[in-house]
Amino acid sequence: MSRNPLTSALTGLAFTLSLGVSGLAMQPTFAQVAPAAAATAPDLNAAPDELVRKLSTEVLASIKSDPALQNGDLPKLQQLVDERILPYVNFEKMTQLAVGRGWRQATPEQRQALSREFRTLLVRTYAGAMSQVRDHQVKMLPFRPGNPDDVVVRTQIVAPRGDPIQLDYRLEKTAAGWKIYDVNVLGVWLVENYKNSFASEINQSGIDGLIKALTERNKQFEAAKKA
Repeated sequence: MSRNPLTSALTGLAFTLSLGVSGLAMQPTFAQVAPAAAATAPDLNAAPDELVRKLSTEVLASIKSDPALQNGDLPKLQQLVDERILPYVNFEKMTQLAVGRGWRQATPEQRQALSREFRTLLVRTYAGAMSQVRDHQVKMLPFRPGNPDDVVVRTQIVAPRGDPIQLDYRLEKTAAGWKIYDVNVLGVWLVENYKNSFASEINQSGIDGLIKALTERNKQFEAAKKA
C-alpha cells in the first residue's frame, strides 16, 4: 500500500486527535491549554465547532498529564481512544466511505475485519504522534455552517517553526448527535485518499487482499514499536 499521500493523511488524523485545541473562543486566536482536572466531556448535541474544541482539549489534557500516553503506550492509548474518542468519531462510516463500492461486496465478517484493522491502523499511527504534541498548538478558524446536517470545522496546526498546517474536520449530525467522519489535511480529505488506495488494492486482490494489506501494515507498526 502506498505511504504517500496516504500516510500523510493518516498522520493528519493522528494529529487531529492528539494535538488538541486550546480553550479559546471561536475566533483565530490562541489560549493556554486547560488543565486535565478542568476538562469536561464534549456533548454530542453541542454545536459541531464546540464539540471539536472540547474533544481536543480533553484529549490533550489527558496526554499532557500522562507520560505513558506521551510515550505511545498502546494499551493506555487504546483505553483513551475507547473512552474519550470513539464516542465522537464514526469509524464505521469512515471505513465504509473509504472502501467505497467494495463495501457492498463485502460479507458481514469482511466488514467487521475491515473496520477492525482500519481502526487499529489509526490508533497505532496515533501512537506515533504522541511525541509531537508538546510544541504544537491548534487554532480554531471562524465556523460557517452550511448544510444543517453535514458541516466542516476548520482549524490550523501551528508549530514553533514552519507554516501552519490546514486541518479540517467533517461532521455529520446523527441520531446520537454530531460525529466526526473525515479529516482534511493540507487540502486532501483522508477518506478520499483511502478510497483511491483501497480501490486499487481491491481491484488487484479483492476484499480479502485489502484486509491482508491492512493487517500487514498493522504488523509493521507493531514491529517498529518493539524495535
